[in-house]
Amino acid sequence: MKGLFDFTEVATYFFRKKDPNRKSNFNLRAMHTINKISILMFLAAMLYFVIKHW
Repeated sequence: MKGLFDFTEVATYFFRKKDPNRKSNFNLRAMHTINKISILMFLAAMLYFVIKHW
């Protein structure tokens, strides 16, 4: 049951340092930006549903 509520990977995704050895391009930055927005929207929707149905 403890593994179901482990949000460390989500939290570390937002505060990850950039790897200086890895080349960055526009597509990679856009993908990570879209991923971060979708994670935030999902968490906001879950919070909304919990508050509304509680």
